[in-house]
Amino acid sequence: MAKRFRLNTRGFGGEPGVPEVAALAAWIAEHKGKCADILTYRLDRSLAPQIEAGIMAPCAGGKFYAERILASLGGIENRSATGELHAETHTIIEDAAGIVVRKKGAWCAVPAPHALGIRDEYYDDEMEWDAAICGAYRTILRDMRDIGVDGHVVICDQVTDPELIALAHQKVFFFEPAPDRESLALLLERQHQVAIHKSHLRTLMSLTDEYTVQKLFIIDPDPQAIALARTHLDPDQIVAGGYCTEEDATYWKGIVAAAEVVL
Repeated sequence: MAKRFRLNTRGFGGEPGVPEVAALAAWIAEHKGKCADILTYRLDRSLAPQIEAGIMAPCAGGKFYAERILASLGGIENRSATGELHAETHTIIEDAAGIVVRKKGAWCAVPAPHALGIRDEYYDDEMEWDAAICGAYRTILRDMRDIGVDGHVVICDQVTDPELIALAHQKVFFFEPAPDRESLALLLERQHQVAIHKSHLRTLMSLTDEYTVQKLFIIDPDPQAIALARTHLDPDQIVAGGYCTEEDATYWKGIVAAAEVVL
């Protein structure tokens, strides 16, 4: 007789759209007395549907949070580094507190340093620049965790070794939504858990003889992707993951439904 099994579920953030003025005004009125702007609205809208759907490990944020990070970085003008980089995190700390109030234990997704698109016009040295921007990121991520955010997903356009070396650890998870084989290999050298869309799963599976995969988060899983993953991994090493890039009220409920599998 077939056995039913429920995979764990995990969020990797989302990209909620910019709200209509009336919707934003109403939301801000509900949060009177707190830090409330379009970015806190989008943080809330990235997290709330995950909670409502029953995602076990939800994650606020997304690449849209770049605007807040850029605003927090001293030494930056018009996306150019013009002085010594430093992080001023008071607004980010308020954002973190709002996430924790909404869901204790939630993570937060942020764009990777390279995804901010900052031009270095001050350090004029690649190693010094990497050290400066990653140092500022460490401050931002640490201050958010100190408030109670459980960890961070770093969303990459393409993973880079300096950022992995400087930032990856148990509470900082690197995620590249559309990786090629080279990017996956670089990631697996530093991180033995990987999140990947089902459409890229065969590329990952081709690397399992060379690299250790301790846990696999399948983004937008379906029965075929789960079956493929099970040819290499045990069921308890496979997690149903989501990264919502469109306005879809049912997206996260679909992830929960897809986590129900028959062994």
